[in-house]
Amino acid sequence: MGKVWLVGAGPGDPELITVKGLRAIQEADVILYDRLISEELLDYAKTDAELIFCGKLPNYHHLQQETINYFLMKHAKKGKKVTRLKGGDPFVFGRGGEEAEFLAKHNVSFEIVPGITSGIAAPAYAGIPVTHRDYSASFAIVTGHRRKGENEDLKWASLANGIDTLAIYMGVKNLPYIQEQLIGHGKSPDTPAALIHWGTTNEQRTVTGTLETIAEVAAREQMENPSMIIIGEVVKLREKIQWVKEWERKEMASAGGLQ
Repeated sequence: MGKVWLVGAGPGDPELITVKGLRAIQEADVILYDRLISEELLDYAKTDAELIFCGKLPNYHHLQQETINYFLMKHAKKGKKVTRLKGGDPFVFGRGGEEAEFLAKHNVSFEIVPGITSGIAAPAYAGIPVTHRDYSASFAIVTGHRRKGENEDLKWASLANGIDTLAIYMGVKNLPYIQEQLIGHGKSPDTPAALIHWGTTNEQRTVTGTLETIAEVAAREQMENPSMIIIGEVVKLREKIQWVKEWERKEMASAGGLQ
């Protein structure tokens, strides 16, 4: 019997992989990888490792989740070392929990290798700390796919009034609804907000506004997924501590001067 490693590849910058995650790539016989990982990480795989693309686009899955689960089990039961490489952290909107459940049900040995999630890393690269002694004592990681349903009013009220900083994943298309719900449940329309596209990569682009204006800004600037939405007073700190000059980073990468 082989084994499966569910590995968080980090938010995009290949240097943000953990040492343990990198070792899981180097030693794997089979690697199943997602769309949002840095493909530079695959250069560390063994030359004879089997690479299986599992990329998922909005409204399109290259491989269905059930197929991915089956491949993990099949290769492990052949005695192979299998690395499931996921963007960010496997347990933060990565379906790692579902895959671990499946493997446990079928008596396949597995290990979880946490990764740096975009909800923390993308704002950090944009000069936005998710917590700060003067501005934020709490933050929440939130899916942007929220829809009206049972207990949704209670959940939106809690997010609007009980959390200082919101890090919202996969929410660009749903941004007008998110904006409406937060304001409607009591969050100030003047709360600073930011969108960070392809955070931590050479393609990173950040736009800012307020909760009241951010949907308009996003539409005007043609912001698309993958983007993180950050809502909270901490966004104001970007003016002081922005350390990645995004246009310079992109130009340097194009010239081959940034690794």
